[in-house]
Order: sequence, then C-alpha cells, then structure tokens
Amino acid sequence: MRLVAESGLWRIGPAVAEVPLLAVVEVDGAVLAWTVDEEQSTAQITLTDADRADWLWRVVGESGHHAVATAAAQTAETAAAVDLSGVEVTPGALDGLHRLAIGHWLRRWWPASIRDGILGLDAALLDAEIALVTAHAEDFVGEDSLDADIAALLAPHADALAMHLLVGDPRVLELVSRCVRLAEDIGVDAPGWAELADAVSDRAAAVAAPAHQDDYALAAGSDGGPATAGSIARGATSMAWSGVPGGVFDAAEGTVRWAVIADDDRVSAVLHIPVIGPGSSDGIPVEFRCGAYTAAGSLDDAGRAKIDLIDRTSQPVTTAKAWDQDWSSTAVIVGAQTTETAQARDRVRKFARRRLAEPGPDAYLAEILAAESDY
Repeated sequence: MRLVAESGLWRIGPAVAEVPLLAVVEVDGAVLAWTVDEEQSTAQITLTDADRADWLWRVVGESGHHAVATAAAQTAETAAAVDLSGVEVTPGALDGLHRLAIGHWLRRWWPASIRDGILGLDAALLDAEIALVTAHAEDFVGEDSLDADIAALLAPHADALAMHLLVGDPRVLELVSRCVRLAEDIGVDAPGWAELADAVSDRAAAVAAPAHQDDYALAAGSDGGPATAGSIARGATSMAWSGVPGGVFDAAEGTVRWAVIADDDRVSAVLHIPVIGPGSSDGIPVEFRCGAYTAAGSLDDAGRAKIDLIDRTSQPVTTAKAWDQDWSSTAVIVGAQTTETAQARDRVRKFARRRLAEPGPDAYLAEILAAESDY
C-alpha cells in the first residue's frame, strides 16, 4: 500500500473520476470514493483525521491499521509518499460502504430522462433503503459525518411509503417494516410515522401478490420549447448536471431550448428546460451568451425564463443588431459553471442502463422496481 500526500491530506488508492462519475461516502476520519462505472473499482481513501478512523483495522487488519496511523501522523507535505510494505485492503471489506456510496450517487446523479427513456427512481424507497444501509455501516459512519443523518433520510417519506404499501409488493412491505423499526429505534419524530407504523402492522397480516409497476408514462405531444413568436434565432444545447440541483431536470442532452425574440425593438432570450423531478427549478440562475451579447436571470418553477439581452456596454440590444448577429455560437449556462463534459454524462447513462438491464447484488429496490416497469 502507498500513502500519497494530496492537498495536505494522506490518500490511499487510485485516482478517481470527477463528478458525475464519482461516488463518495464520508466515514469517521476519512472520505471514500469510487469511479462508478469501473468494474472491480478500488476505493480511494482520503484520511481527514487518521486518529478518528478506528475502523481501519476492519479493512487492513490490526497491524496494517497501526502502520497507516503511524505514517499518517507525519505532515502530508506536497509530493510526499510512504510505502507500507505488506499492508493491503482486505477483499470485500468495503463492499457495504461501496453500496452506500452508490446509493448516495443514485440520489444525486441518476440520469432520469423521458427523452432518453431512463426511468426515474422512487425517492422514498431509495432514501429508505439508504437509511438501512447507513445503519448497517454504523461501525464506519460516525454521528458527525455528512452521510450519517438517518432521520433526515426517513423523515420526509412517511406518506409516500404508506402509499407504497397499498401496492402490496412484499419486498416493499419488508423494506418499509424495517424502516419503521429503525425510525422507532432512533426516534424519528416526523408527521406520518406513527400512522405508517400502524399501516405496516395492518398490511403484515395480508400481503397481496406483487403488482406490476406501470405508472411511468413517456410524455407525448409538444416538447414545451420556448415560444418563438417574432423569433430571430433558436436552438438547443445541453447543461451540466453538476451545476444544478439533482432530480429536477430531464437529464438528456439538448434539453436546453432557447430562442432570441424581438418585441417592440426589445430583444430577449427565451429559455425552457423540461422539469420532470419533484424538485423545483424556481430561482436557478441562467446565463445566455453569444459574442458581445449576454443575458442573465433565473428560471421559474416551470423551467422557463425570459431575459433581456445587453451588449458589452450594458445597453439593450436592438432588433437590427440582433438580426445581424451570428447566433451559431450561443452558449447557455444553467446553474453554476462547471468543467463537466458530455462524454462523462454519456458514461453515466450507459452505467444507468446497465444497472436497469441487469440489476446486480448491490442494486437498490428502487432500481429493481424501475427495471421491472413497463415503459
């Protein structure tokens, strides 16, 4: 094993991809990371506080833990490295944490898209199972780590989980029953949980046969693009997932529809991005750029914006100037500007399709139900 200094911290393991291909989980004294679409991916372990990482013996053995702790006590100077002969990660020791990291990745980066035909994952069932996996990893995940808040995962979903019980799928009943017990153990005091516990008791006596999931319908008709009355130019581009909240927009490429329109010599950019998730697009910043002309504003809750164009001197763009402009280089930034690439998003889609086509032993129930759905 080799410890390498990086940004003032000691790191074990290989380099990993950047978001959206990065699955991470915070544990006591460290952050673990994997590249999601790499088979047999080895964890990268970044030690944030080696003294708190008392779980290391479970991963590298007692002697290995001592060797890592001793080496990590040194200052992590730039380009420093320490070779620990004979210290290796025990195969399978991090499998549970890898699954937990994948669960959090599914919450943030799953590329649900009506256009691409990638079904969304049920947020209530996903969060419920992540809560259970987190509880199972209690020897690794400390109370103060970002990924340790089981109550926050469970609290919002009592009503949704109660609705799932009506379908009668025994796998759902088992999952919800375990979550009710967990919620009671940790003292979740949120609306609907007492009623959910009663509903679980009522359903446990008579479980219906699993029902087929068919409630995901592909949208038909208009794509809801921007209005183009008085249109000078129009087009479509893509947005970076890492610049916007997860689970809000259709994750396909080319969903950012734009038009430049003139209305009484007032030139505006009109934008529309399909909103398909439960989250809100309201207030997410957008910026429109083409040559010397820019426009900045924010989306409404329907994923739309109409913003006036200005030039480099902050003067309004006239209709005559707009007709003279070549709009082929138009760029639209939604949310924060990032370096995310279209190739990375394509890898994510391929990874998601593989998980739906052949759910593996680490699959979450939300994925399995999506894979079984008709669409």
